[in-house]
Amino acid sequence: MTHENGATGEVAAEDGNAVAARTGRRRTPLLLAAAALVYAVDLGSKLLVVEKLEYHAPVPVLGTWLELRVVRNSGAAFGLGGAMTLVFTLIAAAVAVAIVRLARTLHSAPWALALGLLLGGALGNLTDRVFRAPGGLRGAVVDFLAVRDFSVMNLADWAIVGGGVLIVYCSFRGWEMGGAGGTTGEVSAGTAQP
Repeated sequence: MTHENGATGEVAAEDGNAVAARTGRRRTPLLLAAAALVYAVDLGSKLLVVEKLEYHAPVPVLGTWLELRVVRNSGAAFGLGGAMTLVFTLIAAAVAVAIVRLARTLHSAPWALALGLLLGGALGNLTDRVFRAPGGLRGAVVDFLAVRDFSVMNLADWAIVGGGVLIVYCSFRGWEMGGAGGTTGEVSAGTAQP
């Protein structure tokens, strides 16, 4: 689609991203489905391990390389910043709001999956911050996947890491959120398909 520039009579091509955004299918349902699945699995796993494993000896899964061990974490990854719980709560809430706002213009399936993983993980840990002791947006997150000499994490953390890796991959490939890139090998607007 083109339009004429009244001053010079030149014909300007419409931006390829705008065309992709109008013609592509919105991927909001995929984002929401991924987020809901991550959230449900994370919440269910935390309820189960708190009920069955808290205050018990670690359960080996892969010898001493991977154990189920319940740890309450008031900080961020690796237990860092335990005195900044409220800050992490506000960051998780801001991330969730930003992803929901981006969802309106999302037309890329890989980006929808990546953002869905991030949203589900952020909401999973945010739920702990809001509802677990000591309360007041300062709750400790339930971590239970102990990787030998590395860290103790939960499924929300794994989803956040997976979403982050997928975002890096999408960016490296040049796929844009507003385009259909990544679904069939398409790349950013302005680049020819192979």
